[in-house]
Amino acid sequence: MQVEALDTVVRWEIELESKPDFAQAMERIYAWYEQQVIDRPPVRFSRHNAEYEAADDIWKFEWRSLRDKWLDEEYQLDRFLTQVKGKRYHGETFPVFWPNLGPSVFSAFYGAGLEFGEVTTWALPVLEDYDRSLALDQAGEYYRKLESLTRSALEICSDRFLVGYSDLHPGLDGVAALRGTEALLLDMVDAPERPKPALKQLTSDFLKVYDLFDAMLKAGGQPSVTWMAIPSFGKMHIPSCDCAGMISPRQFREFALPALVEEAEHMTHNIFHMDGKGVARHLDTILSIPNIHAIQWVQGVGDDLPIMQWLPLIKRIQAAGKSVVVDLNVAELDDFMGAVDPEGILLTLASESEEEEETILKRVSKW
Repeated sequence: MQVEALDTVVRWEIELESKPDFAQAMERIYAWYEQQVIDRPPVRFSRHNAEYEAADDIWKFEWRSLRDKWLDEEYQLDRFLTQVKGKRYHGETFPVFWPNLGPSVFSAFYGAGLEFGEVTTWALPVLEDYDRSLALDQAGEYYRKLESLTRSALEICSDRFLVGYSDLHPGLDGVAALRGTEALLLDMVDAPERPKPALKQLTSDFLKVYDLFDAMLKAGGQPSVTWMAIPSFGKMHIPSCDCAGMISPRQFREFALPALVEEAEHMTHNIFHMDGKGVARHLDTILSIPNIHAIQWVQGVGDDLPIMQWLPLIKRIQAAGKSVVVDLNVAELDDFMGAVDPEGILLTLASESEEEEETILKRVSKW
């Protein structure tokens, strides 16, 4: 089945030693963006939040602090090269290095401090009141580190891996990192007009920053890709609003929606990161954004498992003409395939071996 591309961006040939079927995998991804299936739905072999499971004890001997470890460019690249060396990437799993300083790094461009943990970082709020002017600092340490990591990765990626851009959170989440989540939530009730100029500025600045990094990647022959490792030859973005789990539908429409619409309009492909049932209460509003092409459904743990309880939500997304990224346990695969239409589904599965991955792909091909 030949699928017409959703965008008019020119595609180019990319050869990867660990992914000789790159072109075919991208055809499946582009079909998925449009809720279509060529021969089978796309499958990504990765544990949920695997990108945050890279803790080790080496830093105790090599660095004075976790911060030094995170900023050690040679270490970050060497560790990734060790991970991809000799590995074959099956299905729609792509080898992607994305410069990562944690999910709040965009707020650090405005002076917020970062607290470094083993596998993630946290912002230290600096916006004590809205009278303080916010200035995007592209000469700051963290911005320059992401630029440097990107350049270094592009110099060595060759035919070994893709280079992506960092996890950037503008919008309501960005303001929450600068102001503090509790303070922002109170502002939205007590002084609802006060956060809005900051929201507009972060959105405008984000689009500028995004384009600068996208230009770096395109100049290096790279597609657009980041932590979710789902590429596009245009501009791929993962809009999100984790704060949405703590606000009402009216507040979501008033504060979050304008920024999300502006972000999405700027991009070629958008996959909304819907982190849990709290955010899912705003699903209808999110689905109303025209340029959102897919939803990554993160169902959580504990009582939020197994996936089968969320079939009505997944089918709702499909019925709205959007695609879905679904995390499954391998044991759930057959039941899930028996209950859901394959169009618009991208499966994320953890596997134990290459042999198991090949078996899973054969099972999905019969869906």
